[in-house]
Amino acid sequence: MIELILLDVDGTLTNGGLSYNSDLVEFKTFCIKDGLGLVIWQKLGKKVAIISGRDSKITVFRAKELGIDSIYMGIADKGKVVSKLKDDFGLHASQIACIGDDLNDLSMFKECGLCFVPNDCALWIRDFADIVLNSNGGQGAVREMIEYILMEEGLKDEVLKFYQ
Repeated sequence: MIELILLDVDGTLTNGGLSYNSDLVEFKTFCIKDGLGLVIWQKLGKKVAIISGRDSKITVFRAKELGIDSIYMGIADKGKVVSKLKDDFGLHASQIACIGDDLNDLSMFKECGLCFVPNDCALWIRDFADIVLNSNGGQGAVREMIEYILMEEGLKDEVLKFYQ
């Protein structure tokens, strides 16, 4: 069973675009469906960690809003963080799934048992993914990943109990 999901940010939780206003303040758009999927995942007692190559106060804010405490920003070698998380949580690769969209996510993929990419990921990373999602980054890809895992693990009824 998957106990931990690892999330890249730009291109997975967002569409990968960067927007700045005239004061050079950064803007990002997050999909609300992804957010509810992450809340559901955590309600089931499962863990989430964010590993991003960029530093972003907006990402930290969104993560905290969703109850995610494991946030790693400005990470060049995501695989090293995954190794640390395995030790910290006492997990094996087979208990970890991840989502990434570009070549800088490959070191993370090598440490995980199940790897997802959004439909609009970089072409070369597709060969390293177990599942290519139908959704694009920032448009429900994370939610689709979570629903895929929950369906595979037979947890649909457990999730629906939260909302009936």
